Amino acid sequence: MVATVENTDVKQKDADRALIVAVTSRSVFESGADDDGDEEVYKVGTAFPLLQALQRVNERLLEENPAESLLFDVVLITTDRQQQQQSSRIISSTRHYGLEVGRFCFSSEEDFTESLLTNNVQLFLSTDAMEASQASQKGVVSAQLDQHAASCPSEQLRVLFCGDAVVRLSSSPAPASQQAPQSFSAQLGEMRQRFGLFDSPVSVVLVTSRGGRESCGTALRTLRSHGVSVDEAYCLAGAPRGPMLSLIRPHFLLSVGFSDLKE
Repeated sequence: MVATVENTDVKQKDADRALIVAVTSRSVFESGADDDGDEEVYKVGTAFPLLQALQRVNERLLEENPAESLLFDVVLITTDRQQQQQSSRIISSTRHYGLEVGRFCFSSEEDFTESLLTNNVQLFLSTDAMEASQASQKGVVSAQLDQHAASCPSEQLRVLFCGDAVVRLSSSPAPASQQAPQSFSAQLGEMRQRFGLFDSPVSVVLVTSRGGRESCGTALRTLRSHGVSVDEAYCLAGAPRGPMLSLIRPHFLLSVGFSDLKE
């Protein structure tokens, strides 16, 4: 069974224009841990800076245009039974930290993909690799978060595209398996275009692990054809990704089917 609770503390986004992002509550809050001894709120988890970065993008967009409707709409998904039993604590924690969450969705582990489809989620993020894989199989753009995300900047959203997967995206008309990634990319690209070259709250990074400049150039052209302008591009030509990723510090990485990028 899936239950969705609207957060009356925040203004609801335009469902036809918003970019809907679902994040698991266990990624945002550490289950079973108290924050500074306060039993009413959870301690922050891996995805906390990510939610702050998404919120910062919304704030900047509204500063530029108070009537802006292309905003991130965050849905908090809870499948953890312990956290479900403390649903009021999740809501209190969200309020305590000032997180702009539009809806709280509570479902079983078996039905969580149904909750994604019901809420028209366009990007699903979780620290659980199995959940990310299941969401991707249902056609939802997804990525696995790891511990590095906990130290990512909260003032700028940093999204990394794996160029080796991008060059395999075919041109339109897109097959069904590519429609979701292309739609997400187009919305993200449109959001990025709202800002200038400097001091943008959104940064799009491209990394190609294999091939030379030609491969990187192809990936750049492919992203541009989908409306995505890249802020930074790196051609590793077979060099290890780890050192570069530690410098780029992306919040999440999009690769084949725009699922998580494996080291």
